[in-house]
Amino acid sequence: MMTSRIEPLMPSSERSSALDDLALELVAKANQFSGRLRPEIHLSIAELVRSMNCYYSNLIEGHNTHPRDIDKAMADQYSEDPKRRVLQLEARAHIEVQRLIDTGQDPACAPASAEYVRWIHYEFCRRLPEELLWVENPDTGEKLKVIPGVFRTTGVQVGRHIPPDATEVERYMKRFAQAYDAEKMTNINAIVAIAAAHHRFAWIHPFLDGNGRVARLMSHASLLRSGIGGNLWSIARGLARTEKQYKALLQSADQVRQGDYDGRGALSEKALIEFCEYFLSMSIDQVEFMESLLQPGEILRRMKLYCDDEVEAGRLPKRSMAMLREAFLSGEFERRQAPEITGYQERKAREILAELLKRGLLVSTGPRKPVRLGFPLDVVERWLPALYPVGQ
Repeated sequence: MMTSRIEPLMPSSERSSALDDLALELVAKANQFSGRLRPEIHLSIAELVRSMNCYYSNLIEGHNTHPRDIDKAMADQYSEDPKRRVLQLEARAHIEVQRLIDTGQDPACAPASAEYVRWIHYEFCRRLPEELLWVENPDTGEKLKVIPGVFRTTGVQVGRHIPPDATEVERYMKRFAQAYDAEKMTNINAIVAIAAAHHRFAWIHPFLDGNGRVARLMSHASLLRSGIGGNLWSIARGLARTEKQYKALLQSADQVRQGDYDGRGALSEKALIEFCEYFLSMSIDQVEFMESLLQPGEILRRMKLYCDDEVEAGRLPKRSMAMLREAFLSGEFERRQAPEITGYQERKAREILAELLKRGLLVSTGPRKPVRLGFPLDVVERWLPALYPVGQ
């Protein structure tokens, strides 16, 4: 059977000039953003952004996992409440898979390929608790087991959309991989393809469950491979903050062609273009947001205001800011430098260092290793405001 039901997979060139402009703008913004922070600071913020990405991706799935619960899960501290524990395990699974992607431990194949999305699904689902590996058929009440990394073997319906029959999934995914092969595209088309692939993957709905999560991780990996993505910004934050629009445009792009002026495929080209415009605009918005948030001078200003308040309240020792500033500007420093940085004798300087390490404001890979700046959850709202919704 043909796979024509999914066409067009890419907007036609004569209709996509606005998409090209957005793709070029995204490239320019991303290139301007990169390289402003020292590698050690980049590393610390990347860990925080992975947690943020997970939080917003969970939110899209209807799972409001508090950032503090996510933080505790990464420290092997799980709630005694079974429902909260399940969500913590789900969050940790997402972060661990994204870390594999960010650190180059993912497959070498293209993110928009059957092999790669199976890998994402397998790595994510194998980390989930048993409770999250079952779905229920809304019509029959039948319980179905989600098998990590395995395409569905039964028909499904998503809202009003009926994805391809299970026997056709492999064929559709092969066509999907061909259409979104970045190596055969210009750089600009490859960026537009990331947006288009996000919807068309959801349209195929190859897995019994977890397709939205896989789509967002696939898009993250595709952006990273393209050179414009990174681990300092997250498309998931933009999608979650405009969730109704995101889901409405996904649904709209499921519709069939609306007359002779709506492209030549079975699906609406106009709706696909609208989704791609939204996706690329959200990417630009998130790059701009993080660039403004991570201005070095502004971070230092917020850190000083925080330290002044904490020292005045007796919660931090004096000269704490001197160490934090050094860690920010130098990336890291040796522990023996503490007296020189603070201007105190060695014993007092080491007491300050110990307190900052205890609070997570400084972190290290070992008791004698250099220290670098940390971004514990307690300071995120002060140092990096608006990363999470107010109160989260």
